[in-house]
Amino acid sequence: MKSLKKYLASIAILFSMGLSGSVYSMEKVSADTLIKNTSEQVLKALDDQKELLKKDPNHVYKLVDEIILPHLDFAKMAKLALGKNWKKANAKQQKEFTKVFRQLLVRTYSKSLSEYTGQKIVYLPFRMKDGAKRATVKTEISQDSGFPIPIDYTLFLKEDAWKVYDIKIDGLSLVTNYRGTFAKEIRAKGISGLIKRLEDKNKQES
Repeated sequence: MKSLKKYLASIAILFSMGLSGSVYSMEKVSADTLIKNTSEQVLKALDDQKELLKKDPNHVYKLVDEIILPHLDFAKMAKLALGKNWKKANAKQQKEFTKVFRQLLVRTYSKSLSEYTGQKIVYLPFRMKDGAKRATVKTEISQDSGFPIPIDYTLFLKEDAWKVYDIKIDGLSLVTNYRGTFAKEIRAKGISGLIKRLEDKNKQES
């Protein structure tokens, strides 16, 4: 189950990355439409390139790089991941942490993209109050056996565009899940020490 969740996390993040260069990026869309259209675009790309991904697993990084990330707010995600420690970091450290945290998320979850085997996405009924600036889009990923796995996307409205800032898989937040580990690292080696560790980890996985 752990490996499956890690795999689904990679898909979930990429669902929120797409639409760059597509017609959808040129017009304002609702939060649920953004997630659905992006999901379908990314899944099609995975299906179209599955043989190439099988032969060259590292091609997944090229796939991710080509899908620019206009719909994911990494600055807000980084702030949530650090929690109260965000205010303890200076402006330079905040910028550096956001950069390495972004790399960590993309590389960690992209590595398992090649495991995609055509799981079906179910989009649950979407409800949002008129004028609301935050929304949650609920989906489920079917499994060959067992119950479907819920994936919820949390978005906020920023300059008339919806931005994803958290994704929950089976109730587990991909962002705040790091908070305890990061806090422990900061207590031991400070914020600069945490940034250095993430930089080293990213280099090892590149």
